[in-house]
Amino acid sequence: MPWTGVDIGGTLVKLVYFEPTDFINAEHEHEAEVETLRTIRHYLTSNTAYGKTGIRDVHLEIKNFLIHGRTGTLHFIRFPTCEMQAFLQLVKSKNLSSIAHTICGTGGGAYKFAQDFKNIVDMELEKYDELDCLITGIHYIDSKLPNECYYWSNPDPFNSEACEKVPFDFRNPYPYLVVNIGSGVSILAVKSQEDYGRVSGTSLGGGTFLGLCCLLTGCQTFEEAIEMASSGDSTQVDKLVRDIYGGDYDRFHLPGSTVASSFGQMNIPERRASVSKNDLARATLVTITNNIGSIARMCALNVGIERVVFVGNFLRVNPLAMKLLSFAMEYWSKGAIKALFLEHEGYFGAVGALVQLLNKNEE
Repeated sequence: MPWTGVDIGGTLVKLVYFEPTDFINAEHEHEAEVETLRTIRHYLTSNTAYGKTGIRDVHLEIKNFLIHGRTGTLHFIRFPTCEMQAFLQLVKSKNLSSIAHTICGTGGGAYKFAQDFKNIVDMELEKYDELDCLITGIHYIDSKLPNECYYWSNPDPFNSEACEKVPFDFRNPYPYLVVNIGSGVSILAVKSQEDYGRVSGTSLGGGTFLGLCCLLTGCQTFEEAIEMASSGDSTQVDKLVRDIYGGDYDRFHLPGSTVASSFGQMNIPERRASVSKNDLARATLVTITNNIGSIARMCALNVGIERVVFVGNFLRVNPLAMKLLSFAMEYWSKGAIKALFLEHEGYFGAVGALVQLLNKNEE
């Protein structure tokens, strides 16, 4: 049978699906199960988009993946949480419940939609803590993929071309902070695979960025908001140190380019009239990343940890935010802290739920 883990967040649903590719040679498979698996495989591999909003992140899939003696492909799929009912109808139409009676889930939506899974597709949605699943997923994927972790060298918010992606050895990471940027932000201190806890967070996360961009620019999707931000100029919106001091603030070693007040120029009618939607999107991104970076830096200082890992779907198709976070962490820590990132970004909760299912099957 296939295995699935799902993380139902406030904005996005992240689904990890293990597609066995060796079922033809597996004597213990029932003929009906094999036929259902073939149907699912055909639907999955012949599409990268499902309906109007479902996306399979092909660049993240892991081939020749071994789970419990079975070889297959690990797929990573996402869709907006508001499309959950359409997803359940799709699961029903593909007859997935005939080969899987239980699905392990995490995130707030695992509680919200549990009854819908039972009523619509006749599947039990077993619920697991989202922070437990996050940490489990990170360690599980990192144990399988040696180049999962990386950082950006030479971070410069004014010259992103100077940044270079560099692999980082994450085999002995403890202790470290995890900054999980989803709709909001949770920050965990991880001392070992079993010893971790939430130390802080903020309501200003990826959902805030998208919501503000939709209000300020009229964009409709996260991808559109990021595209606009990539070509915008936040200095047309923000008030900088040089706008106040005429240059650097030497006493506290603050360069003139430092943001003194996010959106601080927007109280001036002439500046509001001249600013573009792209500028507003860029300023929103800078505001959110600066806030997250500042909180992460203070948490690292408070708990005495110098390794900070950023994850979450806010970082998807968003190298600009990664570079801004890298610059903020390096600048304010005077080079003591590097911002680390992971290739599978926002899928670790779903992977952790999948691991829970694997453990359950072993019992």
